[in-house]
Amino acid sequence: MPTAYFTPRLFVFLRDLKRHNDRLWFAANKDRYERDVRGPMLRFIADAALPLGRISRAIVVEPRPAGGSLFRIHRDTRFSKDKSPYKTHAAAHFRHRAAKDVHAPGYYLHLEPGRVMAGVGLWHPDPTTLLAIRASLVRQPAAWRKAVGGKAFRAACRLEGESAARVPRGFDPDHPLAADIKRKDFTALADFTEREALAPTFLSRYVDFCRASAPLNAFVAEALGLDW
Repeated sequence: MPTAYFTPRLFVFLRDLKRHNDRLWFAANKDRYERDVRGPMLRFIADAALPLGRISRAIVVEPRPAGGSLFRIHRDTRFSKDKSPYKTHAAAHFRHRAAKDVHAPGYYLHLEPGRVMAGVGLWHPDPTTLLAIRASLVRQPAAWRKAVGGKAFRAACRLEGESAARVPRGFDPDHPLAADIKRKDFTALADFTEREALAPTFLSRYVDFCRASAPLNAFVAEALGLDW
């Protein structure tokens, strides 16, 4: 039978953390974080390994408290005016195995009060990587249209992300894919409700999203010379 990984306590904890985002409060409530957020996330990640592996053997799924697919709850505040020490959402990233060395596509899961979403693709690639993807759009326009224009893809998600104001230098501003060439991110998102995240079917629905959106990852991976 399908398993419900998350309970309302996950969102209750995150709402409380948003109101009390300091180290003393977190220390006093760390057991709640581990029981209601980290533990369920790690179980979800562990059970996602097999179905995600069927979509692509290149995707890495690591259910570890630190250094794996689970994002740490601590914020990096070194370069931020906001010195709040903790993130007020829970998230996981299922990365391409090449991502330790280069920018590479993957899958994302985000759980936050009022915002539950799944993501796919490559966010904020470095200039070299971005140039390679744009060049692939010009070289293989039909492959790009097929990747993001399929019925399953369009039903599962929508293309999102930042775009440049103008077509980058070196590319034809009148190219039929000019709007896509201007993209700075090659990502797509799908939204869920908190109720859907708490349902026993959420893992299967997330995997369905990953499967339907896989053509975007496959296109980006091919553009970068990576397997998929």
